[in-house]
Amino acid sequence: MKAINRNTYIFSIALITLFGSGCKKDFLSVEPPTAIRGELVWKDPALAQAFVTEIYNGLSVGGFAEQMLSSVSDESLFTHPNRGIDLVNGGTINPTTLGWVDATWDYNQMYNRIRSCNITVERLTADDNVITDETVKDQLLGQAYFLRAYFYQQLLRFYGGVPLVTRSYTLVDNFKIKRSSYEECVNFIIKDCDESIKLLTGKAMLKGQTNALAGKALKARVLLYAASDLHDLSDISSHDSELGTLVDKYTPEQKLLFGYTQGDQSARWRAAKDAAKAVIDGGAGYKLNLTAKVSTADGRNNYKSIAMGGGSKAPGIDANAESELIFARYFIDRSDMRYGRANGPNGYHNWAGNTPIGLLVDDYEMTDGTKFSWANPAQKADPYKDRDPRFYATVLYDGAGWKPRDKVSGGVDPANQIQTGEYDLVEDNKTIRFKGLDTRGSSIENWNGSWTGYYTHKFIDPDPKIIDASMPQFIPWPFFRYTEAVLNYVEASIELDELADAVTWLNRIRFRSGMPAIVGGSKEELKQIYRHERRIEMAYEEQRYHDTRRWLIAKETLGRQPTYIKISGVFKPGKTKATTYAYDPTVYNYTYTPTVETAQEKRAWVAKLYFRPFSRDEINRNNELTQNPGY
Repeated sequence: MKAINRNTYIFSIALITLFGSGCKKDFLSVEPPTAIRGELVWKDPALAQAFVTEIYNGLSVGGFAEQMLSSVSDESLFTHPNRGIDLVNGGTINPTTLGWVDATWDYNQMYNRIRSCNITVERLTADDNVITDETVKDQLLGQAYFLRAYFYQQLLRFYGGVPLVTRSYTLVDNFKIKRSSYEECVNFIIKDCDESIKLLTGKAMLKGQTNALAGKALKARVLLYAASDLHDLSDISSHDSELGTLVDKYTPEQKLLFGYTQGDQSARWRAAKDAAKAVIDGGAGYKLNLTAKVSTADGRNNYKSIAMGGGSKAPGIDANAESELIFARYFIDRSDMRYGRANGPNGYHNWAGNTPIGLLVDDYEMTDGTKFSWANPAQKADPYKDRDPRFYATVLYDGAGWKPRDKVSGGVDPANQIQTGEYDLVEDNKTIRFKGLDTRGSSIENWNGSWTGYYTHKFIDPDPKIIDASMPQFIPWPFFRYTEAVLNYVEASIELDELADAVTWLNRIRFRSGMPAIVGGSKEELKQIYRHERRIEMAYEEQRYHDTRRWLIAKETLGRQPTYIKISGVFKPGKTKATTYAYDPTVYNYTYTPTVETAQEKRAWVAKLYFRPFSRDEINRNNELTQNPGY
């Protein structure tokens, strides 16, 4: 059987071999050439595997969609208008205007995939099941349980408690189903994870398929969320009075849709820590056994290598970093996954889709572990010097070296550097103001220029041979990676006041990145250090949006207005430059001006955004469905 690391998890069966060849007595009753009768699927292990493989389509391209979850957080800004992201960030979504909805957490699409999982479970556990190879059956069931748990997890973290459908409904069934409580959903997902772990332990799974460790990683994430403040309703008003007011309008039974009104939050943190430890003990991660920090260059390359997940042949990239991945979405040569095209600089004929905002850039520490500050004159004069090595592997900034531009844009930039400012330049013996090639004033696709003055580096293959915007890249999307489980373990340790465990593992992450050790502090101090570390380490990995919500700090983080950077290069006295621009601090005096702008988006956090609304159509179809707070 071939590996499943392909663009689309393909359900493609050659039916001519199934039904045979030769003449049929009734040519009008031939089987359709593009379909297989349902009862035949579960009589053949290959067909059953094809059915289960198709369910992976519910994962789509992971977080590599053109519109990313980072742009509804304080990580990035989506460049292009009228896509619905601005409605989410402005707090104006409602049951009739949902704004942006991605396929990987769309309510209807998730239930379509859950139905396929239910069919798989029903067929393979039925008394008349004819697949006798227990290993094959365990592998198929294990995958179905994991995928069902994953899809329900997606619904749970966006909507709160949802209807738990455990069988494959038919058209004659009653679809009016009440939402299950948050706790019931958590317990159901954990049960599915445990089933998947049990069935897949010791099984050799193909690349791209789930596995026992992935089940443990999903379990750890769900239990971490369940322990978080957003779902501890006994104290919700003390954290966010506006959300508390909305939730208090519900009956005691309805409140259970959003979290726990009773029970011990510490016990939930203990369960989360134990689950994260099971992942740590079951995997190895990448370079997390260091006792001292690596060099800045090695820290940058380590982080780049992790982001590449074994999918890049660029110099300095370590293919062994693929060991960091627990469960990922892979791509092959016929992939149309052009993440670099969707997010790269317009001066390379890319679309600048999800561009980092200054709020993210400013949060990267200095290499000595101190905070960056625009109030520091030396740092303001040279803001991209001596920053956390992960910054250089995440963000493309003005003056950063990049790929050979002449391969796609001609000889306009021999230095191959990102240009996001305005600079003096001599043309026809006159000093002009030249607008950089990667700005919205560029001579190259200016409509695709970044508004923020930054571009994405992370997840874009740095291989200089992958240069043409039409060329696909084959970097895997990390649904679960080892370091997430480590961070989950750290968070639970802090909440349980077991600070030594937290410091040990935080420092291992920092050492790998080329950052100095932290020495600890109070529980509250360590919590802030941890949250910063998670923000930086997991940037652009669909974590920040959920983290700020479950920590109940979205108003202070996601509700902030995006900040951009304005860059100007002016000739130093007696210095000039002609023909083509290149970053050169010996010729130019550079000024960097952080700017708050609301022209593209005016962000506003309102408490109802802690949960997504159910659409009006869904409410009309199922009048048993309780709408979320504020809608």
